[in-house]
Amino acid sequence: MSGRFACEWKTPAHTGKTNMSTRLFIAGQFVEGSDKTEIEYVLQSSTPVCDHSRSSFSNANHDYIANGKVITKVSEATAKDVDIAVAAARKAVDTTWGLNVPGSVRGDLLRKLSDLMIQHKAELSALEALDNGKTFTWAHSTDVTFAIEVIKYYAGWADKISGKTIETDENKLIYTRHEPIGVVGQILPWNFPLLLFTWKIGPALATGNAIVLKSSEFTPLTALRMAELIHEAGFPAGVVNILTGYGQTVGAAISEHPHIEKVSFTGSTLVGRKVMEAAAKSNLKQVTLELGGKSPNIIFDDADMEQAVNWTAHGIFWNHGQACCAGTRIFVQAGIYDEFLKRLTERAQAIRIGDPFSTDVDQGPQVSQIQYDRIMSYIDSGKKEGATVHLGGERHGDEGYFIKPTIFTNTTPDMKIVQEEIFGPVGVVIKFEDEADVIKQANDTMYGLACAVFSQNINRALETAHKLRAGTAWVNCVNQLHPNVPFGGYKQSGIGRELGEYALHHYTNIKAVHVNFGHKLQ
Repeated sequence: MSGRFACEWKTPAHTGKTNMSTRLFIAGQFVEGSDKTEIEYVLQSSTPVCDHSRSSFSNANHDYIANGKVITKVSEATAKDVDIAVAAARKAVDTTWGLNVPGSVRGDLLRKLSDLMIQHKAELSALEALDNGKTFTWAHSTDVTFAIEVIKYYAGWADKISGKTIETDENKLIYTRHEPIGVVGQILPWNFPLLLFTWKIGPALATGNAIVLKSSEFTPLTALRMAELIHEAGFPAGVVNILTGYGQTVGAAISEHPHIEKVSFTGSTLVGRKVMEAAAKSNLKQVTLELGGKSPNIIFDDADMEQAVNWTAHGIFWNHGQACCAGTRIFVQAGIYDEFLKRLTERAQAIRIGDPFSTDVDQGPQVSQIQYDRIMSYIDSGKKEGATVHLGGERHGDEGYFIKPTIFTNTTPDMKIVQEEIFGPVGVVIKFEDEADVIKQANDTMYGLACAVFSQNINRALETAHKLRAGTAWVNCVNQLHPNVPFGGYKQSGIGRELGEYALHHYTNIKAVHVNFGHKLQ
């Protein structure tokens, strides 16, 4: 068991090497799991036919040009390791972190971490491409850039966590304190491994909590590389502990652990229910959940056609459709339906699929065989239920987890592809007549994560956005996120908010302090 992963990667603009630990990060050290078992790490992201004059990935002197290759192994955490990590986190909260460290110091450490991320930006982008299958270009320009900005943002908040003085009468001083919760558990999905890593740790560390974090077994590399950067930045041992493991073991252990007082989970609604149940049955820990979505995108007949088409394509196919806020239900007003569908089809056909390390590729493979099969099963379901495959609906190429951009038409509201989250490059285009009709259809889902409205009539756009039951409403754009703007859902899309000042509220306990100056009991 070497416990390290070494590789070289190359794009037309960047070349680099990685040599990183693949062990668990507990109490400031990289260690084997308690059971000394390992998880095979499978290369998801290279194309079956790779032009190595332009881009490549190699490991142990061999080029990997096909998906499904085991390129390394990572240590597997178990419930025992959760116990060890929680003990380390509790010690840190009691001695070297939490209320023992001023906010200014926490902010300095977060700034150091963001500086290290900037220094290693190309490497983190390469690991994201390897982990997830997203293109290096997109990871470098957007995901990693955003992740750095999130850490910077919360560094600025660390010394600004304040309470209030509350007036009652002249004989009392009453004030509130926002204190760290203590040890918090965080469970990550695989679709935005680094980005959501920062969404979780940023507010937790700014407010003085210690963390036990589970990365996805499908995409562990950036979390483990970030562990090295966290250590290099100088965070005290035990403040951040990172475990790679399976949901049914490590995720369950975090959710039900009696000494973890808050858990934050991003993932499917089904698993979110289990996390919430385990939290309630154990110590009634606080819970925030960012779950699934089936976001409506409404195109009115007065929309800017070109922009509506471009944003809609981005809304469906961003990150290969592996986004909880993907705008996969496209409602188009009848007067422009045919022209819009024609232009959207042309835009989708222009998407270039292939090697994520190539600069002339827009879409890489899906994250895993499991996810590929899941998406294809939904496509098959749409066909069987009578929907029309207007575009795509099949594999791209002979090998790998590549799926062509897919558009369904002639759907009915009860179809699985209309109601359920597919999490792939698949959208449905639905014709509507009037505002009352489309609002009813748009809200006809158990989800409420996001929505979008396209219209050049701002009154119509805002009135519609306000009537849609979703936590985020985009007007004349889609999938726009910012570190200082809250993100989260209505209904079964979750509880609580990520990002912005709102996320900080989920990581503190509020204490009211009553000071008696002169009131005496008789």
